[in-house]
Amino acid sequence: MRLLRHLLSSVALAGALASGVSSAVAQAPAPAQTAPAAAFTDVQRQAIEVIIKDYLVKNPDVLQEAIAEGERRQQETQKLAQSAALKESREALVNSPHGVVVGNPTGDVTLVEFFDYNCGYCRKALADIQTLVKGDPKLRVVLKDFPVLGAESLEASKIALAAKQQLKGDKLFEFHVKLLESKGRVNGERATALAKDMGLDIAKLQKDSQGAEVKAALAENVGLGDKLGLSGTPAFIIGDEIIPGAVGVEPIRKTIGDIRQCGHASC
Repeated sequence: MRLLRHLLSSVALAGALASGVSSAVAQAPAPAQTAPAAAFTDVQRQAIEVIIKDYLVKNPDVLQEAIAEGERRQQETQKLAQSAALKESREALVNSPHGVVVGNPTGDVTLVEFFDYNCGYCRKALADIQTLVKGDPKLRVVLKDFPVLGAESLEASKIALAAKQQLKGDKLFEFHVKLLESKGRVNGERATALAKDMGLDIAKLQKDSQGAEVKAALAENVGLGDKLGLSGTPAFIIGDEIIPGAVGVEPIRKTIGDIRQCGHASC
């Protein structure tokens, strides 16, 4: 990197100037041989700081290059880590009994969504999911509760996961849609009221919401989210790709098409 080479050269030069060795500039060691910072005196370190500061002020583009390169490497490292995590977590993502399956249960492509009932962008993405399911009879969608927006979201997810033990298929998706479309903050009380309107056994619902099945589902989803480095909702997973945010129908539809064409999220 240009910045590293220049800084190391500056360090060597500063050390030579501070020690009064006039020939050191011409004979400055290669960057790999430069003495560690701990070996410099206070005077030498001050000289180094002045040279580095002066260089960066005169050449701000070098610092911008370094920042851009650092960000690129960080993103690359994160992507590699996510790719490995996706492979390790494939079965739990796609076939876990804790997920809510929408669309074709035996579809050829599975779209996984991590969502929060109080996420405005998840509400926006709901219409995209409905459009995709309606327009693609081969698509399988797995919905995963990922309550990251506070205690009320956690309460709502517990009730919704408990409702899964009484509702199946279209009815379960209807519950999900109605709860996600609720105005204002969604909590356990609102989720329970919706369950009552849909005729569920509320005593059983309350008991199941505190049961082992719901706890296992939440623990699995949170664990997967952490492992995959998900920082918010919605987050979509298709094949070997993680798509953060409510990106709209077309980017997801294109990725689904690429999966069918070549087996990867981007052909």
